[in-house]
Amino acid sequence: MKKRSQIKEIYKWDLTDFCANDEEFYQKCEKLQKNMKNFEKYRGNLKDKETIYKFLKDSETYEQTLNEVIMYAACKNNTNLSDSKNNELYEHMSNLYDKFSENFSFVSIELHKLSNKLLDDIISDKKFKDYDKYFKDIKQDKKHMLPDEVEKFVSAMNFLDGYSKNLKFFEGVNLKFDDIKDSKDKLHKLDSSLYGKYMHSKDIELRKNCFIETHKKFGNNIDFLASNYISHVKATCFFAKQRKYSSAINAALEGEEVTKEVYDNLITSVRKNLHILFKFFKKKKEMLGLKTMYNFDTLATIEKKSSKTYTYDEAIELLKKALAPLGEEYVSLIQKAKDERWIDVYPNEGKRSGAYESGIYGKHPVVFTNFTGEFESVSTLAHELGHAMHTYFTNKNQPEPKSDYVIFLAEIASTTNEMLLNHYMIKNAKSKAEKDLYITTILEDAKSTIYRQVMFAEFEDKVHAMLEEGKPVTKDVLNNLYFSLNKDYHGKGVKLVKELQYEWARIPHFFNDFYVYKYAIGLLCAINFTSRILSGERGAIEDYFHFLSSGCKDTPIAILKEANCDVENENTFNSSFKYLEKLVKEL
Repeated sequence: MKKRSQIKEIYKWDLTDFCANDEEFYQKCEKLQKNMKNFEKYRGNLKDKETIYKFLKDSETYEQTLNEVIMYAACKNNTNLSDSKNNELYEHMSNLYDKFSENFSFVSIELHKLSNKLLDDIISDKKFKDYDKYFKDIKQDKKHMLPDEVEKFVSAMNFLDGYSKNLKFFEGVNLKFDDIKDSKDKLHKLDSSLYGKYMHSKDIELRKNCFIETHKKFGNNIDFLASNYISHVKATCFFAKQRKYSSAINAALEGEEVTKEVYDNLITSVRKNLHILFKFFKKKKEMLGLKTMYNFDTLATIEKKSSKTYTYDEAIELLKKALAPLGEEYVSLIQKAKDERWIDVYPNEGKRSGAYESGIYGKHPVVFTNFTGEFESVSTLAHELGHAMHTYFTNKNQPEPKSDYVIFLAEIASTTNEMLLNHYMIKNAKSKAEKDLYITTILEDAKSTIYRQVMFAEFEDKVHAMLEEGKPVTKDVLNNLYFSLNKDYHGKGVKLVKELQYEWARIPHFFNDFYVYKYAIGLLCAINFTSRILSGERGAIEDYFHFLSSGCKDTPIAILKEANCDVENENTFNSSFKYLEKLVKEL
């Protein structure tokens, strides 16, 4: 692997928009440190509109510079984690941010103490129009605030994330697996990092032995794992009740400004369209040449990956063609991202793994990738550039206080880019095998991101509800519930092995309560937008750009509704499922 110094500058991101160099970084940090004390005059005085408005404007300017040094230090550090200068920058920034968080902690406390009358006055004042959503959220949050001393007590209870850490350490350190055999009796080492590789294998014995050995070992420790998860759920339910939420799920959904109706509508829509998944399983069984299909076969790769590789320049040109339905401005921004070096492209020694997008107001977004040339790298680039375009259009069209967007919306733009790329590849495939490859890519994504995540969402909902209703929840209850849901979501055409009942115990997302449904919503909305755009539906492109440009000016449900992607309406999801059903038929 190349050293950072061996990578050409044109393939490294340009961070001068945040700090010209390390010297300016330290200068900005010193200025921020010095100016921090200027905000002490506001402590205890955020009680009237004039003072509050002045504070908001002063803090906006201060936080803009703070975000610039955070971005600069984080980006540099991620490109070479072993570089001592980068580590020094990051530590310097982290220390500064910790002081900022500590010194500004009074703000939230004081603003949440404002009377509803004053909050209503602020919300209706045109002078505060950029901040009205911010104060509406404060008014909503007030209903769930505990007394000051209790809030301080609760904020110090970081140890409650120990349930999640228990699973992480148990799986990573304590859990040991036996070697497993493939169809030729060859032994293979097994650990959590190899699970995905073996489960995607075309060797049926390797898949079977991998699945059974993994979940058998989780089953051997199910007493501890069940107790750990039940304790986590009990803590979640307890705090939801103390904060006067009607339930744990409503506490989680209200934070994203989503209603329980949307959650239930998602589950209902997915269950009504399980027949599409079952048809895909039937076709997959045929393509794999199986007499009997088991649950561990549903993860097997059908088509060989394309051997074609792309240079970075070729990938950008491919994306410009694939994303052309979104118009000239969108395509020109893809080129701009390349020309202005928003993207850090290639892996190098010490570079963090994975990919992400990040952005701050008033500056261009940045994209981090480890591009290696396979189609998966092109798809990842499309995904992260989708996030970047979302950030760009939001910043362009919204004031800073309304420029962010919640996780509920975040995955829509990224997966829309991926959908458009896959559709372009299907349309321009030169053989049936190549076409099948990209069709199955979409369907596999739908299987794992929509159907599987919604099954997880049902499991979470039922477990929390049982505990809140005072019903006993034991390891057997969890195992039986999970196995029963899998029966529903696999259908009669797929046989389930008994070890599947323990799979819930190795899903880390269950410790981030009521999170997984957002993945399903994101892809369903992306399919909705994509199918409407590609069909030439009148106003579809305008709707999509309305979504991209809305930030957090309103609730996520309202933003999607304005873009004619109403997630409270079952028909929105049904149109996405029709698109998937069409792909299954085409396959």
